[in-house]
Order: sequence, then C-alpha cells, then structure tokens
Amino acid sequence: METKYKIEMQTRLNMGKTEPNAYKAMLTFNKYVDSTEITPIHKELIKIRASQINGCAYCLNMHTRDARKIGETEQRIYLLNAWRETSLFSEEERAILALTEEVTLISGHVSDATYSKAVLVLGELYTSQVIMVAIIINSWNRIAISTNLPPEA
Repeated sequence: METKYKIEMQTRLNMGKTEPNAYKAMLTFNKYVDSTEITPIHKELIKIRASQINGCAYCLNMHTRDARKIGETEQRIYLLNAWRETSLFSEEERAILALTEEVTLISGHVSDATYSKAVLVLGELYTSQVIMVAIIINSWNRIAISTNLPPEA
C-alpha cells in the first residue's frame, strides 16, 4: 500500500522583495564566505550539519545536492548527523563539525575545549572562517524557516 504525504505550507514573504537592502547585505556576506580558504567540501559539511540541527528543509535539499555535485559521498551525507560514531570524517572535519554544532546551538556556548581543538587543528584563520560559514548558514536557515521557503523539487 502506497501512502503519499503532502503537507501544504504556504510561503510567507519574499525577503528579497520586502527587505531588499538586508537581503543584499546577506548576499554580500555570502560572497565573502565563498571567497574564504575553506574547501568546498568543508563549506558544504558546515551548511548541511547546521541545517540538520535547525531543521531547514530548503537548505538541506540545496546543500546535500551541492555537496554531491562536488564529490561528497552519499554515505558521508547520510552519516553526517552521527559523525562522532564513524571514522569517515578526518580530524579537521571533526573539529569543523564540533565547532559548527556549538555555534549553531549557541545558547550552550562554544566550549573552550571545542574552540581550542579547532584552533590547534585548523589554525586561527581557518577557525575564524569556519565560524563565519556557520553564522551565514544559520542566518539563511532562519530566513528560510521563518518564511516557509519550500525545498526545490
């Protein structure tokens, strides 16, 4: 028996139209993030992991697709939310994912241990850039979720 689920969610406002200056500022910030030294795979891992935590269907759909296009494996994408339980992620990726989670769940603060590990493994510049990627994707998640932006088909 096949069951089809269809949830009708009405998109709310279009931030680019209702608040164009703010949206342009987000796009400028996004361009900066795109220009950093962070590898494309690392950027997508950050974006996917933060979007998993936030429950952003639009960004999960976009960034899992983008990650596959640049060579990320299905297995690593499927196991990303359990990255601590697998050896598929490098030491650098583990530091990135731990920092991404704590920045995303900021009410728990970024622990000294997580921050120190990130700087030790990644260096100060790369750690700074990881934080900025986490900030931009969390901002995009909040825009997409609050406006009911549906995932692209």
